[in-house]
Amino acid sequence: MMFIPNLLSTESGSESIVRARIVIVEDEPDLRDAVAEYLGAAGYDVATAETAAAARSLIETQAFHLAILDIAMPGEDGLSLGRWLRSRMPIGIIYATAAGTALDRIVGLELGADDYIVKPYELREVLARVRSVLRRVPQPTELLDRKTRTDRRSVAFGPFQADLDGRLVTGANGTVIDMAKSEFDVLEVFLTRANRLLTRAAISEAIGFTEDPESSRAVDIRIMRLRKKIEADPANPKFLRTVRGEGYIFSLPTGDSN
Repeated sequence: MMFIPNLLSTESGSESIVRARIVIVEDEPDLRDAVAEYLGAAGYDVATAETAAAARSLIETQAFHLAILDIAMPGEDGLSLGRWLRSRMPIGIIYATAAGTALDRIVGLELGADDYIVKPYELREVLARVRSVLRRVPQPTELLDRKTRTDRRSVAFGPFQADLDGRLVTGANGTVIDMAKSEFDVLEVFLTRANRLLTRAAISEAIGFTEDPESSRAVDIRIMRLRKKIEADPANPKFLRTVRGEGYIFSLPTGDSN
């Protein structure tokens, strides 16, 4: 394991600038070190692990905002590690997959990945995707603010209550709905644009995707997963409805948002 401190972190008086923390799990040492050094030079705190087991040990004692996971690793693979990560913390996940393995990309998106990157890749592309995902992940100062704010944004729909600032959805009797960050990203897009027709392109742009066939597929997968969690009958949705040939619309009675 290796840790590269963020060389751009500074302190001014009693205030410190908290930078995003990234963990890279990759069994190829040259690639792992190159990505870590590049992201460290870009201003991030970076830790690395060569196996899923090593990553688990690291994550038991440290929190991260983003993980870059190689799918095909000896022993436990990146998909399994990603599922475990999701159960422990709100974290962005980028999967790295070999060229041509479309099935891995689709499975990763179904498991709630925020993005994927195809090997071999350019370091500049990694940085661009990291920045895109981190824009959608709560930052350290945001997490602190959310604990003390009283003017939280919330939206009620049916038996559900969505806390947009706390990024939490509860159902009947206050039961917490298990929801991946990528699924909440899509739900937030709809709740903040309720009763409006949204094309796949608009949804993709709102969650930081580029508009291409893979992105459209990713949006559809996340909507499918979301419906299973908020619709009594996902095949005949009450809230998140499809407008054939156009896109999607989230039906919300006027006055339900706070």
